[in-house]
Amino acid sequence: MIEIRPSAAADAPVLFEIWRRAVLATHDFLKPQDFSALEVMVARDYLPSVRLWVAEEGGRATGFMGLSQAHVDSLFIDPDARGRGIGRRLMAHARSLVGGALSVDVNEQNDQAVGFYRRIGFQQTGRSSLDDQGRPYPLLHMTWPA
Repeated sequence: MIEIRPSAAADAPVLFEIWRRAVLATHDFLKPQDFSALEVMVARDYLPSVRLWVAEEGGRATGFMGLSQAHVDSLFIDPDARGRGIGRRLMAHARSLVGGALSVDVNEQNDQAVGFYRRIGFQQTGRSSLDDQGRPYPLLHMTWPA
């Protein structure tokens, strides 16, 4: 059974490993130096400072989601736990918290993530040729209507 709970400071090392393994499994388009820079940013700046929702199965973290108001900032699932409904469960949780439409920005080159968001009902509303750090990794802006 998948349970969702708020993150705690002690979760950071486990969530970092989930992030790292998920990115290595899905972001083969990243240049090694960009991956290294992202590792530092995620470990040092992101995970310790934001509130996340953690998906657990049997007391073990298997994924997490960051949510700012109605915008999904992050969604990462342990590659060994993919295909078990964890992403869908986290998105349903986000929707229940927001009570309506959600938005997300997803790397255009991450076919698996783009396909996931489309399958659950997100629609593309725009595109940026650069990512949030100005790197040449296009983002698709997507919305899941209410």
